[in-house]
Amino acid sequence: MGRLDGRIAAVTGAGRGIGAEIAKLLASEGAKVVVNDLGANTDGSGSGKIADDVAKEIRDAGGEAVGHTESISTVAGGQSLLQTAIDNFGGLDILVNNAGILRDKTIFNMEEEDWDAVIAVHLKGHYCTSRPFAKYIRENNRTNCRIINFSSTSGLFGNFGQSNYGAAKAGIAGFTRVLSMELAKYGCTVNTISPAALTRMTIPLREARGQKVEESELEQGGPQHVAPIVTWLASDEAAKVSNQILHAARGLVGIMQQPAILKAFQKSKGVWSQEELDKYVPELVQAKEENDARVKELGKPVVID
Repeated sequence: MGRLDGRIAAVTGAGRGIGAEIAKLLASEGAKVVVNDLGANTDGSGSGKIADDVAKEIRDAGGEAVGHTESISTVAGGQSLLQTAIDNFGGLDILVNNAGILRDKTIFNMEEEDWDAVIAVHLKGHYCTSRPFAKYIRENNRTNCRIINFSSTSGLFGNFGQSNYGAAKAGIAGFTRVLSMELAKYGCTVNTISPAALTRMTIPLREARGQKVEESELEQGGPQHVAPIVTWLASDEAAKVSNQILHAARGLVGIMQQPAILKAFQKSKGVWSQEELDKYVPELVQAKEENDARVKELGKPVVID
């Protein structure tokens, strides 16, 4: 018996890396899986049938899976993903939005097509798959569903040379917050994953900085360390966990803080003068810095043997 017996999942960008590990782990827990991947290069160019290869690997291991090779950066592709799950397995319960590309450049060199391509796959892609699934949930009163979205520390913290990627990933966190509210009445949880793993997308970034990736690091920091928290969020045990950002990397799992007002001043009347802001804004910044220090201390991992 698996935790996900009888459940139907769709995983985007599941032909390699994190997505493939998620698809295989979901299947090992009993889920029937639609494996989506355009089979493109890391910059979004080209295509291939790697989704079918992962689906075959799952079937060879005794699971149930089917490949889906359309782009999820279009509304038609997102609808097709849902329809593939319905046609092959009779429905959909779990949507994992993992697909992504990179076109890293500083803002000085980033062309419009570099911006548009990354936003289309990441941020628009989440919309293209989530909207038809959300409508399906409402129209069929399909309760206890899951949407698991993928953000990144590049968007949550920032990262040099990734303004397009960072903007998309920050937008996904905001998209998740709203979606969790809109789907709560149907018992559908919506959560965000902030992953860190050595994959074909991230290894070249390390190597470009002159940092060679050793074979032992792939075991310690590979995508297999991200799949377990995604699978857990898809299970019944996570039915009350929604609107959270969970970080997973190298055997670490943690929860991230979300935007909140830390300190505020309220004028009893009138508008703020520049001189008043000279006095009070530094106090607000100091409160933020003190909170950052507290959170940094709280965020130190507790080692589990």
